This record gives sequence, structure tokens and C-alpha cells, in this order.
Amino acid sequence: MALASAPGLGMEPRQLIVNADDFGLTPGIGRAIVQAHADGIVTSASAIALGPAFAESARMLDDAPELGIGLHLALVGEDPPMLSAREIPTLVDARGRLASSWRAFVLRAARGRVDPADVARELTAQAARVVGLGRPITHVDSHQHLHLWPVVRGAAIAIAKAHGIPAIRLPRSAGGRLAGWGVNWLARGLARDAAAAGLAFPAAFAGFDEAGRLDAGTRDRALDALASTGSAVCELGAHPGTADDPARARYAWGYRWADELAALSGPSAREAVARRGFTLASFAALAPVLR
Repeated sequence: MALASAPGLGMEPRQLIVNADDFGLTPGIGRAIVQAHADGIVTSASAIALGPAFAESARMLDDAPELGIGLHLALVGEDPPMLSAREIPTLVDARGRLASSWRAFVLRAARGRVDPADVARELTAQAARVVGLGRPITHVDSHQHLHLWPVVRGAAIAIAKAHGIPAIRLPRSAGGRLAGWGVNWLARGLARDAAAAGLAFPAAFAGFDEAGRLDAGTRDRALDALASTGSAVCELGAHPGTADDPARARYAWGYRWADELAALSGPSAREAVARRGFTLASFAALAPVLR
């Protein structure tokens, strides 16, 4: 159920969801997301239940009552799973650690070494923690876009249905890299299955190719690309953070968190959105339409 332009609606405002990932990963990321919401264009955030700063970040939500909250499912990364190794043996190594990256996870899955039941158990536990925030959960997405993969996709859709979550992220790429072509191929399968389940997704997405380097110039190019699609609802994914966050050293991704915060904050960011004919919105504001 993609939300795209329809005949006769060309003059209606186009809506832009600006979603910040990794809410709960570090205190600095949590503070940056709340700041970019209060003083910029971030309308939505995806909460990662495995994040070491999840509880601390949750308290920050008192200062952001209108910030949409989604579910950022995670089966890879530096942080431990919610469940024990005994409960999800095919998702962890001998030390109880998740796969380090999507590449390692996909290699294991391709060899038939990932049990879909383990995926469902772990992600269900993560969903319960985020739902426990007491905020409406507006959408589902995932760390490193892993919900694109069939073994994860089914569990993500089932969780959305079980909790009445109306929308799911559909990542796309400009396709200039091999990884981007793979994302677009997998996105077709996710779109088909999500629509069949009655879930909606914005018809255009940017943020995959720009991940970790969304400065002002990259932001503007991404907004231009989204505007050129003519879609009525678009999503821009982002990763803001703070420059003085010591907890970031744990995540050696090379992301320019502070640059992203600057690009998403202040009058210039809001003017860049308005200049392209977008109205800021969140998945929560769009829920009646998505349903």
C-alpha cells in the first residue's frame, strides 16, 4: 500500500517524514534526535531496544511528545540480544554475540543456519520493550535494513500486525552500487508482502546511499531526488548524533553524526524542506491515511 501521487492530487501538499534511526543507542544520539525534532525537521525516530542507552533515551521522550516512535529491529551489531543464547542459538556465536553486520548475517542465512523461529522470538522480545514505552508505535524498520531479507521480513510484518503498527519502511537506493541494486531488488519483495498484509509505506525513500554522511549538501540532493518522484509521501532516513558523545567510540562506522545533526536542525533545514514543496509529517500523523 504505497502512498504515491494520484490523478487530480498534484496540487496537494506533499508530505515528508524525516526519521532518525538508532534512538537508544547512545545518550548523544538520543539528545541529538530530540534536538533535531525541537529545532529542525526530524519528525520521527526508530527506537532500538538493544541500545545501551535505551532507558536513558526513553526519559528524553517527555520533552518530545509529538515525536513519532517506530521499532528499529536489530539482529546484528555490537550489542547483545534481548534473549539468551540458549533461546536463540542460530542468531549468536559461541560467545553469545550477534552477527557483526548484515553481510555476516546473510551469509549465515544463505547457508540455512538461521532458524526463522529464533528470529521471531528475538524480534518479538525487542518489540515488547519498545511497545512498553507507552507511546503509539507508528512503523517498523531495522538496523542495517535487515528486514528486507525474507527470513526477517516475515517476522517484521507479523510483529507489525500483532501490535497494530500500520507502516513499514521500504528502503530504496539510487542504484549506483551493487549493494544499492540488491536493496532495490529485495525491496520489491518487501513491498509485495507488506501490501498483502495491509501495511503501508511511503512511496519514495532516501537515506540508504546517504547513510552517515547527510550534510547540508547531501540533504539537499536527497530532497531534490525525493521531490522529483512526485510522490505524495516520502521518507528521509537519517542518523544524527553529537560530536561530544564518548559512547560513539563503540560503533566504528565512520558516520558523521554531528554533521547530520547540523543538516537536520535550524531554519535552513526547514527552509530546504519548504522550498521543495514538502510539509513535514510523521508516520503517526499519517496513520489514518495509512490504514
